[in-house]
Amino acid sequence: MMKKFLIAAIFMTGSFVFAQNASFGITGGFNYGATGDYENFSMFTEDASQIVKGKEKAGFHAGLYGQFELAGIFIRPELLYTELNTDYKDFDYALKKIDAPVLVGVNVIGPLNIKAGPSFQYILKNELQNTSFEIGEVDKQVTVGYQLGVGLQFGRLGFDARYEGAFSENDAFGEMANDNNFRIDSRPSQFILSLAYEL
Repeated sequence: MMKKFLIAAIFMTGSFVFAQNASFGITGGFNYGATGDYENFSMFTEDASQIVKGKEKAGFHAGLYGQFELAGIFIRPELLYTELNTDYKDFDYALKKIDAPVLVGVNVIGPLNIKAGPSFQYILKNELQNTSFEIGEVDKQVTVGYQLGVGLQFGRLGFDARYEGAFSENDAFGEMANDNNFRIDSRPSQFILSLAYEL
């Protein structure tokens, strides 16, 4: 699945490679958000459950980007390592993943631009902390969400503020999770602040 995405991303950006403004660089910053609901139905009937919304916590991301621009419109694929934690009162849910957004942007006026597009997520590791429960699997290793935001570009330095949302849930579970009748939606909703430097 990830291989198919990378091929698609290369194809989408191929026509921009020879554009007047092609740039590459590094980027990183902070994330603030939470994964989806924690659902525990062990103490309830089949048609009722206890649902706990995760409390947002800070995380970080770092990686590489390319930007291919033509006539004020650009495509910006990124490849990022991301860590994010969510507080579910009695325990934390830690998520380590690769994010690969492919954004289409427009230079609006001066240094200001806006951008949006799909964001592919590949989960490397997910685990529960501060609890005896274990969780080691997700329903889908690769899921698709979306990102939208604004950016400022000053020479080689770029600043981005984005929101990432999910198109659908992605259940995280494991042997002990199944035995104890609970699951967690591993797809996060988060705010992203990034600093980029063009190489």
